[in-house]
Amino acid sequence: MATVTTDPLLGRLVDGRYEIVARIARGGMATVYRATDRRLDREVALKIMHPHLADGVEGASFVSRFRREARAAARLTHPGVVAVYDQGLDGETSYLTMEYVPGTNLRRELRSSGTLTLGRTLDVLAQVLAALAAAHRKGLVHRDVKPENVLITADGAHVKVADFGLARAVTEVTSTATGTILGTVAYLAPEVITTGGCDARTDVYAVGILAYEMLTGALPYAGETPIQVAFHHVHDDVPAPSGEVPWLPAEVDELVAAFTARDPGRRPADAAAALDSLERVRAGLDPDLLDRRADLPATAGAVDADSPAGDAGDDSPEADGIDSDRLDAIPAAFFQEVSAPDERTEMLVEESTTRVPGRPAADRTHSPAAPPRRRRRRRALAWTLTLLLLVAGGAAGTWWWFADGPGAWTRVPDGVVAVPLEDARDVLAAAELGSTVTRSHHDEVPAGTVIESRPAPGDPVRTDGQVHLVVSRGIRTIPVPDGLVGATHQDATAALRAAGFEVGEPSPQHHDTVPEGEVMAVSVPEGSVQPHTTVVTLTVSDGPAPVTVPQQVGKPKDDAVADLESVGLKVELAEPEHSLDVAEGHVLRQDPEAGAQAHRTDTVTLTLSAGPPIVAVPDVVGMRTGAARAALEEAGFEVEENKYLGGLLDTVRFQDTTGEAPQGSTVTLTIW
Repeated sequence: MATVTTDPLLGRLVDGRYEIVARIARGGMATVYRATDRRLDREVALKIMHPHLADGVEGASFVSRFRREARAAARLTHPGVVAVYDQGLDGETSYLTMEYVPGTNLRRELRSSGTLTLGRTLDVLAQVLAALAAAHRKGLVHRDVKPENVLITADGAHVKVADFGLARAVTEVTSTATGTILGTVAYLAPEVITTGGCDARTDVYAVGILAYEMLTGALPYAGETPIQVAFHHVHDDVPAPSGEVPWLPAEVDELVAAFTARDPGRRPADAAAALDSLERVRAGLDPDLLDRRADLPATAGAVDADSPAGDAGDDSPEADGIDSDRLDAIPAAFFQEVSAPDERTEMLVEESTTRVPGRPAADRTHSPAAPPRRRRRRRALAWTLTLLLLVAGGAAGTWWWFADGPGAWTRVPDGVVAVPLEDARDVLAAAELGSTVTRSHHDEVPAGTVIESRPAPGDPVRTDGQVHLVVSRGIRTIPVPDGLVGATHQDATAALRAAGFEVGEPSPQHHDTVPEGEVMAVSVPEGSVQPHTTVVTLTVSDGPAPVTVPQQVGKPKDDAVADLESVGLKVELAEPEHSLDVAEGHVLRQDPEAGAQAHRTDTVTLTLSAGPPIVAVPDVVGMRTGAARAALEEAGFEVEENKYLGGLLDTVRFQDTTGEAPQGSTVTLTIW
């Protein structure tokens, strides 16, 4: 009967904020869950470290290192890097909150397809190196590059690298406590195995192993124990991929060889230099080769992500039956043995070679003496042999002196570094030394100038040898993307970072017509080629500028419209309204009112006065003066009187306005 295992963390609320929804993967370092951030209402990936890492004497040290590495990773922002949002401690549980990337990882893609096409391999490598380059520029080293940490989005077009620097916290604690080095040995560089040293070139080595695996469907040293694999990394060069896939061009072999050189000094200095090498190789390849894929090998050598993995993110929970805490743990004593020279010398001869084997030395004194003639012959033969041996020894010594001894070596002369290439070649030619050249970008050394020599000046080199010169290409330049102006600030920033630029703080600027958040200008021309160190600044619209609405009530229409338009406001006229207080054609009312805050291009509505309303004029002819005045004033008119004969009869005989008239106008009465 099948056994169903229920994860006790499913449904749990971590730190009062992250609700665990489902388990994504489990590895030797942590278990990864899909969770919902209740505070921000978004999906996240929640990485919960295994409790045993925080146990014991080294537990506090681990928690401290874990937090430090998480903070360092959180400062790294790049489209190809899985973002770190938060880290914390909930009781005894150390956790990390990361960007949730729906899709798969490179391990699963290799399992499903066996190998990748050459073009797909180069695309994945380029995106991985671009992400690593962003980290290396900030002094961060990944330390655990492997297919499980290369995430692929659901559309398959984009690659994101996860778990920057987190292996360091685990390795430092575990190696101190147990005397072992942890990690996926298949991808470890020789210097990590022999000395524990780690820098940007260590990541480049792991990328080279990834390249071999994607092209051939197997690891260089598959199916062996971790110690055997480590031994191969230290003592053997990684075989050329074309040994398994004959149609691969020599340029691809050379690229993998450069990435996986056992001497870190012979590898690209960092991921940016490695990416530059990869781009040059791809540009020179036959396009027809890019769609070719190697046949799946009969015995695939891909590492099972659930067995010798050093971290979570390995594979789906279906593999949880395997002990996922198994790591490639190699005793530290092994590394010391690998790195130390063998000081044991077997003594092959301990006694005189004149002794007859199996016979005591004293027995020789009792041997019968040889006849005199035979002794003379033996002496002559001995002298002849001695002379021949001396001549042969002198010749051999002379040959050794000039072939392998001090006479076969000279020293690299000074004056071959920090000078133009032609000058360095002249110096070497004068010393009867040849030269080979590779070119590499350098932020400070001018193009055409020698950055370094291998061996370095003063170091020994064979008299008929060659000195390898690394010549600067000048600072690495990259094209500025097109279409930045008119894009949103977020999209333009993402495009620049994907191209390899650092983006500075945006420069906000008010604009009447460009929508808020849209890019108006770029500090460097679009489509131009700029040094990779250029910090690009975007001028981003902040929308129309704010203004205070001025007072317009009582002003003539034309004056009010001109006043509002002068501060950038638009004017809309409402239907006029009658008013007894405001003259016709003047502003009766405005919306918004005076003193309100608005923005340029906002609309102010003006209601103009239509003057007094037109009303009926009462007919007061024949009425007594008092009654007539009262009737007119009640209708809203002003009254004036013209009296004849002193208004003897007090009767209105005539009124100058009849019918209808504007309310408030004056009606003159004639009285006698």
